[in-house]
Amino acid sequence: MEQEAPLIVTLKLDAVSFEQLDTLRRMHFPPERNFLSAHVTLFHALPGKELPTVRSHLQRISALTSPISIAFPSVRMLGRGVAIEVMSAELQTLHARLAACFHAWLTPQDRQRFQPHVTIQNKVSAQRARELYDSLSPAWKMQTGRSPSLLLWEYKGGPWHGIEEFSFAGA
Repeated sequence: MEQEAPLIVTLKLDAVSFEQLDTLRRMHFPPERNFLSAHVTLFHALPGKELPTVRSHLQRISALTSPISIAFPSVRMLGRGVAIEVMSAELQTLHARLAACFHAWLTPQDRQRFQPHVTIQNKVSAQRARELYDSLSPAWKMQTGRSPSLLLWEYKGGPWHGIEEFSFAGA
C-alpha cells in the first residue's frame, strides 16, 4: 500500500512581499536546488492520511482569523544559508492554535519553537552564507506586509503540489 505524501502548511505572502523575497531567493538560492518560491512554513510534515481532518482545521481556523500583519525585521544566519526573519504576534497566535489541533501528528521539527522565516539561501558553504549575510544585513530595512491566507501543500519528493488555499476572514 502506498503511503500518502506528507502535508505542508505555509503562510501566503502579499504580492509585494512575495516578489521582493522571491527575487532574493532566485538570486541567492543554488539554482539546482531551488524548486520552490519564497514561503513561510508553519508545519513541515503533517500526515497525508489525515488530509480531511487537516483541511477541516485549516478551514475552521482561517475563517476565524483576520488577515495577518507581518514584518521582516532582519536577516538571519542559518549556518549554511541565510533567511529573512518574519515577526508577527498574530502569526505566533495562529501557529499555536493550529499546533494544538495538530499536536498528535507533529514531527520533532514542528515541535520546536516556532521561528518563522523565509529562506533565501540554503545548502551552500558556511563562508558563502556568511558573505551573503554580511552583504545584506547592514543595509536591511524593516519591511512589512500582510498575509491573506494559508496554503496547504503535498510533498512527493520534489516541487510541492498545491492542494488548497484557506483565505482569512475578510481577505
